[in-house]
Amino acid sequence: MFQLGDLAVYPAHGVGVIESIEDKEISGNHQTFYIMRILDNNMIIMIPTHNASNVGLRGIIDGQAVTTIYEILAKKDRVVEHQTWNRRYRDYMEKIKTGSLFHVAEVLRDLTLLKLDKDLSFGERKMLDTAKNLLVKELSIAEKKEEDKIEQKINSLLELTAMEQVALA
Repeated sequence: MFQLGDLAVYPAHGVGVIESIEDKEISGNHQTFYIMRILDNNMIIMIPTHNASNVGLRGIIDGQAVTTIYEILAKKDRVVEHQTWNRRYRDYMEKIKTGSLFHVAEVLRDLTLLKLDKDLSFGERKMLDTAKNLLVKELSIAEKKEEDKIEQKINSLLELTAMEQVALA
């Protein structure tokens, strides 16, 4: 599925590079592993090759998916459900763990809108930052643009979404 040097996305950790593909013996079983270094923090992850799709390891999104991400961020008619912070946190964490950048964009948009109405908990603020970092990193690679340019675009879409959400209220 992946080759040496390929960029891939590991759910909730972000974009990494396949640095090696190694055979290892673990508990008497021989398995082949992708050895992946996460670009953001240099964390090393070993992923069994036979289990890569089950854990959500995937390639970088394509141009059509990039467009969909920006549409999600710009969606103005979203109503954020007002439930307890810990329930919201669990729901959003589940979305991030799927590895779907579409879900990550929804989390970022929803937390940004929620922030207009109330103060976010510490966990929610941290999750907002995580969602933005995951989006910025992968979009910058997919679009071959600098991360700060991508972050500016995301911020402007979220600001427009927030302003229109206030206007609808």
